[in-house]
Amino acid sequence: PPNLTVPRGKSPLVTREGDTVELECLVSGKPKPIILWSRADKEAPMPDGSLQMESYDGVLRIVNVSREMTGSYRCQTSQYNGFNVKPREAMVELIVQYPPTVEPVYMEMRQGLGRPVVMTCRVLRAHPSRVLRFEWLLSNRLLHAGAFDAQRDETEYMIRNLNRDGWGEYTCNVINEAGAGKCTFQVTGKAYPPEFYYDTYSPLWQNRPRVYGFKLQWTQMNPNAVDRIVAYRLGIRQMGLQRWWEQEIPVEGAINKGELMTHNLTELIKPESYEVRLTPITRFGEGDSTIRIVTYSAPINPHLREFHCSFEEEPICMFTQDKNDNFDWTRHSAATRDTKYTPNTGPSGDRSGSKQGFYMYIETSRPRKEGDQARLVSPFFNVAPKNPYGITNPPALVSPFFNVAPKNPYGITNPPAYCFGFFYHMYGKHIGTLNAFLKQKGQMTSEGPVWSLTGNQGDRWKQAKVSIHPTASFQVALEGVRGSGIEGDIAIDDVTLEEGECRDPPPNLRSVALPTSSHIWLLCVTLVMTLLEGQR
Repeated sequence: PPNLTVPRGKSPLVTREGDTVELECLVSGKPKPIILWSRADKEAPMPDGSLQMESYDGVLRIVNVSREMTGSYRCQTSQYNGFNVKPREAMVELIVQYPPTVEPVYMEMRQGLGRPVVMTCRVLRAHPSRVLRFEWLLSNRLLHAGAFDAQRDETEYMIRNLNRDGWGEYTCNVINEAGAGKCTFQVTGKAYPPEFYYDTYSPLWQNRPRVYGFKLQWTQMNPNAVDRIVAYRLGIRQMGLQRWWEQEIPVEGAINKGELMTHNLTELIKPESYEVRLTPITRFGEGDSTIRIVTYSAPINPHLREFHCSFEEEPICMFTQDKNDNFDWTRHSAATRDTKYTPNTGPSGDRSGSKQGFYMYIETSRPRKEGDQARLVSPFFNVAPKNPYGITNPPALVSPFFNVAPKNPYGITNPPAYCFGFFYHMYGKHIGTLNAFLKQKGQMTSEGPVWSLTGNQGDRWKQAKVSIHPTASFQVALEGVRGSGIEGDIAIDDVTLEEGECRDPPPNLRSVALPTSSHIWLLCVTLVMTLLEGQR
């Protein structure tokens, strides 16, 4: 019958994780039986994934042994040549040693100058569990070394007062017979990245035909974790181009957690998109950057200090055609004008003189009749929208709502002033009337025009300005009234709305323009008064 033994010194068998190990049982007998290997301490698969492995020479060879393979292994003879012989078996104990497993494997620690820093490296498991020693290093320079206390499973290193030389990579090596586990700490004064705020009310504005602006807002992540942020480096790059433009935004005083910061981007070219990069700067240097994309879109609520519409784009700045009039205004440019246009009326270019530029006009050819009206109505304007962060600056105009800041539930006793301006072209012998209206929200009765002009004004563009004083959300409207014939086209361009009273209203255009007869009457009165004064 077969005989099965374990060679001297082969159990327990001690090895290190990652090594190759051979478990051995000596078998005798004729013929020699096949040896079957399996786990004796638990039901677990063997290295090849099966529950049993065969060996013809009694050796079980394990490559790249792991800590999970620690335990008892059974070697057993297989069926002995068909005879009913009781199987022989023996046990081999395998012990796999491995270096300490520690935490944290890597940790970034951000701290300002003059502050304490405490780093702790903790042992989770190791075999043998008796740890020999630890050592702390900064960039491979030994700082501290020692042996573990029997009752402790962690080691600590403290910097009481961080200076510039204290920034860098610290490592803690925890060492036993099988090797070393390593904790790594990156001590840095880098500021955390800013976090862009994507819920800005009306971030995009446009006050010139070919450029737009964007209100960039952000908060600072953990602003007090490091030294005070003294500035931000702003980088901006047009999408598709390589060149970055950079500038520094200085920061006055400390930044509070959750504080919303604002910087206006200007001179952005329509309709291009831009990549924006924001980097905080401290005494340490540059911190982590944040990047976002600014994309142009026809704004629903452009944030404006000055509303300016030159009708160069199809949405016509959210102006709409009044549904209760007789006909509509037409967007037009001289370059695309119909060759059958009516001569001796209408402009030959936009307000700037360009034949490619667009303007709005009323076409007075048939079937239009005398007295027909066309009204172009702005969106609603609210003065200074609600500001969840507190109003620290004078109110800005916002389209389609311009709001008086803050809203007064008891009524506005000192309504703000706005200067409503536009250019007009009223050329032709049949010119009718151009009216400008202020329409306030909640207003039940219609008021007269804030500006009005009738009759031929010559073949040139002129500017009109009028101060308005809304007490609630409002719209402005421009109404063209058809005159007595087809040579009565009226055009408008470059409509503006600015905060404050009109500074330099054009002559004879303050409030409602007086008819010609009234001017003559006033002139006569003036002459009479002058003559009487001279006779005294």
